[in-house]
Amino acid sequence: MTSDNSGMPRKNIHAFWLFFPAASLFAALTVPLSIFSVLSGTGWPPGLLGAGHGHELIFGFALALVAGYTLGPQPYRVLTVLFVLWLLARVSWILAPESLAAQLLSPAFALLLARHAVPRFQAAKKWRNRIAGPLILLLCLLSAVFWLAGSTMAASASAIPDSRRVLTIAIVGLLLLMTFIGGRIIAPAVAGTLEKQGIAIEARVQPQVEGTLLATLLLALLLSFLPVAAPAVGLLLLAAGFLIVIRTVRWKLWHCRNRPDLLVLALGYLWLAAGAVLSGLSLLTRNDPLASMHLITIGGLGTLSTSVMLRLAWQRARRTVPPAWQVAALASGMAVAAIARLFAGNTPFLEPTALWLSAASWSCIYGLVALQVALLFRHAQNRRK
Repeated sequence: MTSDNSGMPRKNIHAFWLFFPAASLFAALTVPLSIFSVLSGTGWPPGLLGAGHGHELIFGFALALVAGYTLGPQPYRVLTVLFVLWLLARVSWILAPESLAAQLLSPAFALLLARHAVPRFQAAKKWRNRIAGPLILLLCLLSAVFWLAGSTMAASASAIPDSRRVLTIAIVGLLLLMTFIGGRIIAPAVAGTLEKQGIAIEARVQPQVEGTLLATLLLALLLSFLPVAAPAVGLLLLAAGFLIVIRTVRWKLWHCRNRPDLLVLALGYLWLAAGAVLSGLSLLTRNDPLASMHLITIGGLGTLSTSVMLRLAWQRARRTVPPAWQVAALASGMAVAAIARLFAGNTPFLEPTALWLSAASWSCIYGLVALQVALLFRHAQNRRK
């Protein structure tokens, strides 16, 4: 609770009510625009060409999701500054990526987000519980590294990774962050559901599996900075993929058939496993892993983020879980988007059709999520009056 200049108390607002619909709308618009910029031959908008597309989906979209999920209730003043900075950074990057405003505003938002989000994870005692804070900090710092990678000054500096490597590192970091947060959401929810059915679950948090999984991905993340370590990173991602599958199976999700919201969260978790395995194989065969990593960013991030956004909004506004048809629609839509994008990278003669199919499915799902979260926010506000 904060106070305005008159000394009257003023309620905080949950960050997700602002950042979730904004991030969803941003995702729905940028992906088709990025495909248009490449296939139309116009090069517009310039900020979504080449690595700019990945920059906006990671440092624009994904960091907005991080803001919505981690910041919790905040004073209006703090959220307003963060949101306006995020919006200006997105507009300036998409329209004029080479401008000074674009180069400064995007890292500025990321660093300010780190300033508010990272300290919230420092109270935990075990390293497994504290890993989210440093990970968020690293992702935010990579926004500045991406800027350095594209600057003329850094062009000859071998210590600074190029833009594509920065994106690869950031996606491995996102994989680690989603593996941690996804597990912490799914495990207690599944355990609570099984307990109501009288089913004992021994493998709840699974500290040994989780610790090994997080350590494996953390090592993969650190080695991702070294180009010569690509085969080692590939092996670690393969191991992580199998550990994710083992952890998911031990949750006994077949007993949760009456909870489609949990099944879709688990599906998103398994998309992370598929993306880790295929990306690991790409690195082991000396191929560019970015195409395979779309299973992480579309299948994993897409399914998990839409599931979490809907679940949180429905719980806050109506104290219930999302309807089955909504979670089924988002799971199907993201599956189409992920498979079509992977197909596009492996089938050049069908690439434009597959890319547009992927973009259309992705945009429809995020557009619907943005609308649903906005409607639920309105319902929550009306209920308070």
